[in-house]
Amino acid sequence: MGVVIESSVWEPNPSIYIFLFVCCCCSIFIFPHVSNLNRTSTIFDHGISSSFLRFQRNFLFIYSLASVMEGLWSVFGEYELASYGIGREDMVMSLCYGYTTALFAAPFIGVLSDLIGQKKVSLIFCILHFFVGVVKKISDQPSMFMTSISLSLANTIFSFSFETWMVTQHEKQGHRLDSLNDTYWLMTFFESACFIASQMFVNWLIGNNMEKNTAPSSVIIFFATICFTFISRGWSETPGTASLKEYGLSFYAYIFGDKRIWLLAWAQTCLHFSLGIFWILWAPTVVADGREVQLGLIYPCFLGSRMLGSTAFPCLTSGPSSLRTEDCLVFAYIILALLMSIVAYDYQEIGVLVTLFCLFHACVGFILPSLARLRTMYVPNELRGGMMGFSLAPANTAILLSVVQGGYYRNVGNAALMAFAVLGLLLAAGCMHALKQWGKQPYNNWHKQ
Repeated sequence: MGVVIESSVWEPNPSIYIFLFVCCCCSIFIFPHVSNLNRTSTIFDHGISSSFLRFQRNFLFIYSLASVMEGLWSVFGEYELASYGIGREDMVMSLCYGYTTALFAAPFIGVLSDLIGQKKVSLIFCILHFFVGVVKKISDQPSMFMTSISLSLANTIFSFSFETWMVTQHEKQGHRLDSLNDTYWLMTFFESACFIASQMFVNWLIGNNMEKNTAPSSVIIFFATICFTFISRGWSETPGTASLKEYGLSFYAYIFGDKRIWLLAWAQTCLHFSLGIFWILWAPTVVADGREVQLGLIYPCFLGSRMLGSTAFPCLTSGPSSLRTEDCLVFAYIILALLMSIVAYDYQEIGVLVTLFCLFHACVGFILPSLARLRTMYVPNELRGGMMGFSLAPANTAILLSVVQGGYYRNVGNAALMAFAVLGLLLAAGCMHALKQWGKQPYNNWHKQ
């Protein structure tokens, strides 16, 4: 007697999207009441200067445009490569090209941005996206090597150049230092929201035409042009006048010579590495054992959770019961490690996996603005780009080795790669604990941390 097994495609419950949306809205509306208890200046305070609001809105608008461009390319992933007839090994090689480029380019671009100015490097970001959009529009078989390198360079610039410009100009224009907290969590919030919007927009452009094998290059070209125009006309900047030798001496003295910045850099490195491992392995983990899943419907859940996590940052770091940033980060990193260790060593149903991944991203949403806050405390603004660029190098090295050994040669299993990420997160928690002990006198004499 035969047994008929009915298979179904797993999809998240639509109520999850409503829940995340309502929670984000409630967090934003509750935040002003929490902050007012401590009488701190926030974006919701009507007494805040109009010049700061114009500055902040101008920056967030341009940052959102850049986030949309980053999100549009990331939506396709393996589907776009497969549409060009590219096999699995070539896809892995594409990742290797990207991470190898980022490995060598991140320190160089970081130092270059400090020397010539963040505005010029941000313009290069727009040019790179414009270039890739044109190449994919006019070519039926664009060079995987060229596009991977260009997008990797653009992603490297995106990871620190916009933030560094904002912080530098914030200080030069004389705005309140504590108002940076609002901009930090809003950056994470808007970036995640733009990634979700990018996915919805691309799906609408393609529709049901699965034969269409090109990304919406015209849209990328349009956004790159708009972003380039707004940056060139709307951003002002006075690049540093230090020579390369003077910059190198300052970098050695303030960055390499300060153990607090070493701890912060390692915490950033470990987070970048764990996120890289997550985005490489989350889809294979969910569809393991032949499970059929609508991956495109799970992706917004992760980003919505990250949005919700970012709204927790002002609630925990302001108000009468505010906590030190380092204390919060210790617990956040430990929670991340526990969540990833469960996924690595314990088989879970899809619903449980998605829940764990959402919690993971909620913690990430809190950590990102928290690290930005610590960078402002400990890192001189004129060296911030170089510090962030150098902190990406070891993370990209570790991710590259993981891709080669795990994805290409298959010498290391997915569980082992996740275990390395867990160790990195625990190391980051230890760095934050040590920073709490050693960071009694931060670079900037800020308000109570």
